[in-house]
This record gives sequence, structure tokens and C-alpha cells, in this order.
Amino acid sequence: MKQTIILICIALTASCAGGKRFVDENLWTLQPIKKIDDYNPILQPDGESEFFCPVRKTNLRWEERSVFNPTAIVKDGWVWMLYRAEDNVGKHAGTSRIGLAKSRDGLVFRRTPLPVLYPSNDPMKTFEWEGGCEDPRVVKRNDGLYVMTYTAYDGVTARLCVASSRDLVTWEKHGLVLTDAKYRDRWSKSGAIVCELVNDEVIAKKVKGRYQMYWGDTDLFMATSDDLITWTPVEDKKGNLLSVLSPRQGHFDSKLVEPGPFALLREQGILLMYNSANDGEKGDKSLPNMAYSVGQALFSSDKPSKLIGRSKQYSMTPDRPYEINGQVNNVCFLEGMVWHNGQWLLYYGTADSKIAVASCK
Repeated sequence: MKQTIILICIALTASCAGGKRFVDENLWTLQPIKKIDDYNPILQPDGESEFFCPVRKTNLRWEERSVFNPTAIVKDGWVWMLYRAEDNVGKHAGTSRIGLAKSRDGLVFRRTPLPVLYPSNDPMKTFEWEGGCEDPRVVKRNDGLYVMTYTAYDGVTARLCVASSRDLVTWEKHGLVLTDAKYRDRWSKSGAIVCELVNDEVIAKKVKGRYQMYWGDTDLFMATSDDLITWTPVEDKKGNLLSVLSPRQGHFDSKLVEPGPFALLREQGILLMYNSANDGEKGDKSLPNMAYSVGQALFSSDKPSKLIGRSKQYSMTPDRPYEINGQVNNVCFLEGMVWHNGQWLLYYGTADSKIAVASCK
């Protein structure tokens, strides 16, 4: 009985931050996160892979420039990684496509030779060309359908989109997440859908009767759905997008915040690992300006828009050579997370150039 009372008291412990009372982060954060140095980086650019681009109507080396920002999911005992790859062609010095690689242990991957999602001569071309298809995040619906959120970039505006697949190889594009004229041309990225770990499998989970998604790359916003395909943005009482997480002065996440992998429904609430950039003047003075680090936030499962916890320090920051130097310096950008062989494996882009993995038990 005494032990029970102590545990209850600990669970109710809160700390004050920015005028808000937050749940003690030691009770809900995933920690410690360890980079697996013996294998990293686990995926690098490949100058040999060729692909016939249906828009340019020519063969090109589609992952020659960079590979980064991966998502991952477990299927049939294998870790399937979908990742962003860039060529060296065009006015943007690289069009992005989504590649696929598989691994039995989650550490050593074998890629498929061709991209699985890319700009084509289809109705999405106006949004995807010629910047491409970027930054995938994949979840599984309880009926077995795989749903991907990704960013379409036309070279001017990034727009969050949805695609689906039954096998992770052949994908059907469903169009924009924000379809209303009010938001159609608004910059939108990075859709992290709430999921739950059920019998060692991560499945998309409805909360309060609807699927929930956190998205955005300045502040974080939300959208809800009945089917994971058609989404409705969450607005405040004034009819504006409801901000649920903002940058913090004096911290590693002082410039911007952006969702990481799927959000995980747990006993304590909804855990969202998020990416963030540092403001060199107003942020963490120990970090370079615009350094991308990973933080953790906790939202209420009773009210998914309510922030109830936030990590004071980053969980991951650029400190390896391949994270510090690259196409964009000082970047750890987390997008993939799987439960595999009794541990969480976290997949992230490094300096917008390569892919690495970390673990957490």
C-alpha cells in the first residue's frame, strides 16, 4: 500500500515551465537514446542506381546526391525503410523521390533498385515537380492498409500529401492533406499520425473517435480523420489553425519545431518525438545556429491538442562527423521509429546527406 501511494505521488509530480505545469519528463520520455556507431551511417548516396524519369523522359541517377529523412515500419519480420533520395539534376540541384530498403535486423539494409514514389505525369505533378516527393512517414491501419504522409514540393511551396499501399511497394496518391482553398497553397509539411503498440506491432489508433495527426514545421498544428486519407485541420475559435507546440527561447528548439515519427499513444499520454532548429541568438548558446536536434513532447490522450509535457533538453543532437558536415550542416532529423527485437530503433537523416540509426529500450 505504501509503495502504491508513493508511485501515485510520483506520477502526479509536475514541473513549471513557461507558466505551464508539466508532467515530470522522467515518467514518459524515451531514454536513453544511443546512436549505434558500429553501423552508422547505415545508408549513403548511391551513384550507380539508375531510374527512367517519366517527366524528364531520360535515365538519371536518382539517389546520387543524398539519401536522408527515412521512415520505417515492420512487415513480415523485416524492417522496411522508405527514405528520401535526391538526384543532381534540375534547377533545384536535385529532385526528391522515395526509395525503399529492407533489413532483417534493422541495421544492415539492402535497397530496391528503383524509387517507389516519385513525380510522374499524373494529377499530382503540378504540386510535385520539380522539387519532388519528400520526407515520408508511414503507418499501418488496422485493416492492413499502409498510409504514407509525404511532402510534395513544386519548387516554391511545400504541401503535405497522402498516399496508400497494400504492400509498401506500389503506392496510390490521394492528393493534398489540406484541400480547402483556405489552406491549399499554405506551406505544410511533416504529418505524424498517432499510433499504438499492440502485440509488438505499431498500428494507427483513433483517439476521441478520430485519427489524429500532428503536422507543421514552424509551430505544430493538428488534423483529424475518419480513414487516414481525408483530413480536416483543427482550428481555434477564431477559425485559424490551432498551434499546439511552439519554439522556445533559450532552448535547442528556439527557431522551429517539426514532427518526427508517428506519435505514440502510451499510458501517460501521446508521446511525440519532434525535430527542432536552434536560433543562434535566442536559443541554446552551446549549439550552432540552425542546428537540428530531437526533443520530446507529451499530449493529453483526453485532449490531443493539450500539451502536458516537454523535454527540457534535446534527446539527440549533431555530434558525429556525418551529422555535422554534409549538404546541410549540423542536422539530426528523426522520422522513423520501429519496435523490433525488443527495442525501439530510431532512423534519422544526417546533415541532409546520409541515414543513421539509434536505439532505445
